[in-house]
Amino acid sequence: MIILIAYFATEVYFNVYSKQAIAQVYKYGSRGEQVKQIQTKLKKWGYYKGSVDGIYGYNTYLSVKSFQKSNGLKADGMTGNSTLAAIGLPTSTSTSGSASSKNVTNNKDVELVARLINGEARGEPYEGQVAVGAVILNRTADARFPSTIAGVIYQPGAFTAIVDGQINAKIEESSTRAARDALNGWDPSGGAVFYFNPATSTNKWIWSRALIKIIGKHRFCS
Repeated sequence: MIILIAYFATEVYFNVYSKQAIAQVYKYGSRGEQVKQIQTKLKKWGYYKGSVDGIYGYNTYLSVKSFQKSNGLKADGMTGNSTLAAIGLPTSTSTSGSASSKNVTNNKDVELVARLINGEARGEPYEGQVAVGAVILNRTADARFPSTIAGVIYQPGAFTAIVDGQINAKIEESSTRAARDALNGWDPSGGAVFYFNPATSTNKWIWSRALIKIIGKHRFCS
């Protein structure tokens, strides 16, 4: 009896909240094609075990929450822009068209890329730091990877810095500069979509990738 009361209380909470939520936030009770895409992505990565039915039920809610916890996102079980981006799905954009809105997005991209560079390439030559940022951007243009910066960075298992928490380390100034240079189009990696440190990597498959160039301790590959 107590379990049923708690379940229906949760349902009422999400139904009430949905009336107040902004567009592009998917939550308990949502339905449609976008929900199917969310379920498909989460199922592919092992977070969602149910059927892809386009209904944002309790299992979908729990799956989203688990994904968020694993990827450093706010674990509220709702799929807003940040979670959509991490999953690799399109997000809503501002309709105002104002320059300030664009700058906010750019600043978020700079910070996220800088954090990944900082976690993966602190101490590397500056060119190598920019190259790591370029790999992120190159992946967004490659059909094998998510199409957004956040989606690439938070793709499960893609970067050691996410797994070991180094993405949260104190950001060095060079990491931010490197992120800006990469976002502005500098690609010292030569179009690479992979890189690794041969002294620490335990992944045999990565050695099969075609070498483009070596910068510092990293091998950049296609």
